[in-house]
Amino acid sequence: MHDKRFPAETTAYRKARDQLLRAETDLMEQTWKVAAQRAALPAGGEVPTDYVFEAAGGKKVKLSQLFQRGQDTLILYSFMYGPKMKAACPMCTSLLDGLDGQSDHVRQRVGFAVVAKNPIAKIRAHAKKRGWRRLQLLSSARNSYNLDYFGEDAEGNQWSVLNVFSRRGGKIRHTYGTELAFIDRGSDTCHVDTVWPLWNLFDFTPEGRGSDWYPALSYPRR
Repeated sequence: MHDKRFPAETTAYRKARDQLLRAETDLMEQTWKVAAQRAALPAGGEVPTDYVFEAAGGKKVKLSQLFQRGQDTLILYSFMYGPKMKAACPMCTSLLDGLDGQSDHVRQRVGFAVVAKNPIAKIRAHAKKRGWRRLQLLSSARNSYNLDYFGEDAEGNQWSVLNVFSRRGGKIRHTYGTELAFIDRGSDTCHVDTVWPLWNLFDFTPEGRGSDWYPALSYPRR
């Protein structure tokens, strides 16, 4: 499929690699098709209330205020860190370690914030420990956002989910949510893997993702 060859590669390797390359090309094209289908979704339901979140310093911020000037799209990621939890979810933490570095770039195009159910002081303490400096962190401790948009269940168990909202004609509507999280396939649904470089890197390796693995979050210095 191309004339590039790696040092000492075998004919068997090249044949198998070209078969994989065709599959990778098909996957890339399918990813684009799915993205276009997602973008073409009709407007979802209007948000039931202008949720009031708590931000740094106890500042109150409404959902409508999270849309940046000149932009009409908002992404909210629900982070699993609620009052019943002794510690923040290590998987969510790993994901947000990466998004912290990308968040300024994201906000060039759309609004972006991270929501958790704990009081803002606990959320920010965890952020300080992780070295997060760019994420906009919000507490939903005093509103029903998490419950309404599936960041938690009726028993207060926390769930990770990414939701997208749009503002049109003065109204804010829900446009997308990672509903793969709700499909029971007997294994991890991988519903936010497309924004999580960790798993995509592992997918390049012979070992693959592995199973029952969690990020340690603390590592020796190299």
